[in-house]
Amino acid sequence: MSRWQASKDRFSLKNSVDPHSLKFQLLARSLFFLAIILVLIGIFQYVFLKGFILSSTASSIRSQMASVPRETWTQMLIYAEINANFNLENGPGELAPGRTPENPPRGVPMNLMDSAIAYVDLNGNVTPLNSGGNSSLSPQLSADQYQEGLMETSFRDYMVVKTSGGEELMVVLQPLNFRGRLIGQIQVSMSTQFVNNVLFRQVFIFMVLSLLALAGGLVAYQAVIKRTLVPLSNVVDTMESIDSGNLDERLPVAQGQTEIDSLAHSFNGMLERLESSFAAEKEAKEQMRRFVADASHELRTPLTSIHGFLEVLQRGAKNQPDMLDKSLKSMYAESGRMKKLIQDLLLLAKLDRSPDVEKEGKDLKSLILEMEPQLRMLAEDREVRLDLASVGPVPIDVDKIKQVILNLFQNAVQHTDQNHGSIRLSLQSMESGVELAVGDNGPGISEEHLAHLFERFYRSDSSRARKYGGSGLGLAITQSLVELHGGTIWVESKVGEGSRFVVRLPKA
Repeated sequence: MSRWQASKDRFSLKNSVDPHSLKFQLLARSLFFLAIILVLIGIFQYVFLKGFILSSTASSIRSQMASVPRETWTQMLIYAEINANFNLENGPGELAPGRTPENPPRGVPMNLMDSAIAYVDLNGNVTPLNSGGNSSLSPQLSADQYQEGLMETSFRDYMVVKTSGGEELMVVLQPLNFRGRLIGQIQVSMSTQFVNNVLFRQVFIFMVLSLLALAGGLVAYQAVIKRTLVPLSNVVDTMESIDSGNLDERLPVAQGQTEIDSLAHSFNGMLERLESSFAAEKEAKEQMRRFVADASHELRTPLTSIHGFLEVLQRGAKNQPDMLDKSLKSMYAESGRMKKLIQDLLLLAKLDRSPDVEKEGKDLKSLILEMEPQLRMLAEDREVRLDLASVGPVPIDVDKIKQVILNLFQNAVQHTDQNHGSIRLSLQSMESGVELAVGDNGPGISEEHLAHLFERFYRSDSSRARKYGGSGLGLAITQSLVELHGGTIWVESKVGEGSRFVVRLPKA
């Protein structure tokens, strides 16, 4: 089974009915908005279609009214008056002879006669002109409405009014002229029920089609959303396969969806940071393990030596002055070495935990010149050369920078010959800060040791370092102090030519 198929099955079976799933929410919200759009379309269709039908009907009535000769309107008005008088004599509901609803006046369209036609004089009096059953549909409008119908600038094609019984009527007014003189208006009114019937039929058809569209959208959207969410399922699959021991796997970042690709980029960046953090933690644990082992080894050596001398003294050496003096001197040296080791360990722990730096502007040249007598005393018979340039004040913690200089100088002393050794201490200004260097003509350091010189308890020459009381912590402390000032330290060395330790400090 392909990965896409597996993702498809998982989304279709597991998430299709889960109301909290992204697929279900996308589908529900899409159909919800589609339903809202269809409802709005239906409302607009009802409103505009009703207005369109009424306007079209009114225009048709006006055209038919305009086609009726003025003589015909006059004859209908005369017949209406005769019929009214006939009703007064013979009772209401009787028609004058010679005129029936099936025999309309000549020139009047039959569909127009199906409406209620009335004559409105200039005073607003309404006289029905057709005697059909629709004569009761001729409403009495207000004087303002009739006056508006007489105005040539009026843009109203029709008016919609309601009768006292609640029936809605459409009324069309047409001015009537006789021999060039305005004599009144022709009023045609008809029920709007036919419009409602058409609209209800249209709305019903639209609702049926909308429901079919929603049903079709439900089916179509499921397939589309399933395919759309495949990249997201790939991200989920990859993330589920990643654990602390498998952080090198990365998410696919070119799946054709900008948002998912951006998410994948973010996750990949997070995975890279986690991988770096786990690697750093692993390295820190390994360094701590080595540190504890080396510290235990370094402390065990002087303790073993002191314990051995004590055993010698217990066996009777304390009664032999030469042996007693030798044992005490050795124990004193070993205790001093152990004290120095513990001090270095405490200093490193302090630098790692909460370093305290009190910087002040200090001229490094004058600081080194102040230390010159102490440096020459440490060098004994070795040649010491100072090549110091004026670099101006530098923000430093004086005591800590003194320790850096002493550590590097002591390291040079330990690795040079007492009679032929040469140590050069230089200071110069650089574009990015100041550069302090301590070089010697010692045996140099091989390439394999250069990368580990600043590691704690690391010694390139273990026997020589022990001879001078070194514990392998001096350079580690020096590096921590330099980095505490925002500086860097590195070493340049060639076997047989000597070594040069370089410290670069910022000026600000």
